[in-house]
Amino acid sequence: MELSNILSIVDHTLLSQTATWKEIKAICDDGIKYKTASVCLPPSYVKQAKEYVSDKLKICTVIGFPNGYSTKETKCFETENAVLNGADEIDMVINIGLLKDKQYDLVLDEINAVKTSCNGKLLKVIIETCLLTDEEKIMMCKIVSESNADFIKTSTGFSTAGATKEDVELFSKHISSDLKIKAAGGISSIKDAEDFIALGASRLGTSRIVKIVKIGEDDEHNKNTTY
Repeated sequence: MELSNILSIVDHTLLSQTATWKEIKAICDDGIKYKTASVCLPPSYVKQAKEYVSDKLKICTVIGFPNGYSTKETKCFETENAVLNGADEIDMVINIGLLKDKQYDLVLDEINAVKTSCNGKLLKVIIETCLLTDEEKIMMCKIVSESNADFIKTSTGFSTAGATKEDVELFSKHISSDLKIKAAGGISSIKDAEDFIALGASRLGTSRIVKIVKIGEDDEHNKNTTY
């Protein structure tokens, strides 16, 4: 697979609690240079980042992150504020406790409420697969398929594990035909990216792919430089 095709579906991500504007600006520069699908960054940087990139790059941010247990109303406010500040895409974390309590209608209602607050922007639903049983993952495939969301997403990258190939394969078998898959967390190589895409992922949440490309460019530059 062409490297440019992989980069075009990467959400180049920086969600560290210690992220500074200098670091956010750097991933925006990378996103523009390498034509990534978006940069995914903390809500507090959305306005500044959108003003910085203008229409050259999509800005993605996270809602109810990383635990998912804020109220529906809080998630909707966060979403409305993010969109007002210029977010093009929203990645929300479900209320995992509600899922485990089998309050499926409430899980669906929250997703749809957040989608309404997106005001037409793309919504990806993070289900945090590492905390779920296979039965719960399949149920979330059903719920997100029934919702108005655009993507089902594996992970925050802040829990006990990230995306696995088995989970993306499971998603592919149980989601509706119009729902897309985002794999996120732990995608550490070009081979990983290719494997996830082959299994059905059409978006990848990672910071490492761009880093790998940059290291390769540096190595090539050094190889061709005469001192």
